[in-house]
Amino acid sequence: MSVLARARYVASAHDVREFPPDTGREVAFAGRSNAGKSSAINVLARQTRLAFTSKTPGRTQLVNFFALGDARFLVDLPGYGFAKVPERERSQWDRLIGTYLLHREALCGLVVMMDVRHPMTPLDVQLLDWFAPTAKPVHVLLTKADKLSRQQQVRQLASVRASLAGRAGASAQLFSSLKRTGLDEAEAVLAGWLDIGAAYDEKEEPPVRGGADRGSSLA
Repeated sequence: MSVLARARYVASAHDVREFPPDTGREVAFAGRSNAGKSSAINVLARQTRLAFTSKTPGRTQLVNFFALGDARFLVDLPGYGFAKVPERERSQWDRLIGTYLLHREALCGLVVMMDVRHPMTPLDVQLLDWFAPTAKPVHVLLTKADKLSRQQQVRQLASVRASLAGRAGASAQLFSSLKRTGLDEAEAVLAGWLDIGAAYDEKEEPPVRGGADRGSSLA
């Protein structure tokens, strides 16, 4: 059984004051609004609707927390790269995400989703540059790998890895939610960051902490 399959929704926050206590270990997921982030989270957790998807990019303003038990959490950040959202809302989201990424002590690693056909966009690079001062590891999932031939996949992966070469603690892999490509590799990275293994203790269900107004995460 996947070590991430125990993930359960516990809280949503649209303001930093609503974040759960800054304890334990957390892995956050970020990506452009159309990078397939929610689908990847669902596949990694072996669930179908843990992270909700939206047909309207930029609609979600919430940071969603999913508990694995034993003070371990997965955190789904709002998608970025939306074009039809008012500047005031974009600024609010930037502050929310920026505060979380730069100051959250429990955060032990960031997974960045990039569409394998369009990786390392200016916004992706901006996020990586923004996060770099934390010195925490980054793992890039090149999503929708099934959309390319094997030769194209290899070429894109090599290109992204070359771009990440100067960034300490940064790595990348191919991933497909549809074909489940790269599932084991990604899970191993997350388990390592969270310091959990295949024999993860399941004796206790995670407590539910607020979040009655849960929003949908962006794919």
